Amino acid sequence: MVSSRKFIVLTGAALLLLLVVSQSPVVEANPIGICIRNCAQCKKMFGPYFEGQLCADACVKFKGKIVPDCEDIVSIAPFLTKFE
Repeated sequence: MVSSRKFIVLTGAALLLLLVVSQSPVVEANPIGICIRNCAQCKKMFGPYFEGQLCADACVKFKGKIVPDCEDIVSIAPFLTKFE
């Protein structure tokens, strides 16, 4: 009898937890975080020819509204240094 009571209580607690978790709002991706991760990816790809810190500063300044795409020269042009 005691074990069935524990089972019912644990099952109820698990269902309550499941209900709470399923009702939580979906967290949207942080645009600044995405922007900064893209800056890091471009830095890995282009090495010393990509100004990663400048890119990250732009992400913060513009609140992630500009997202650098390493394959789109227009979006990363401000962060590239010239070959010497």
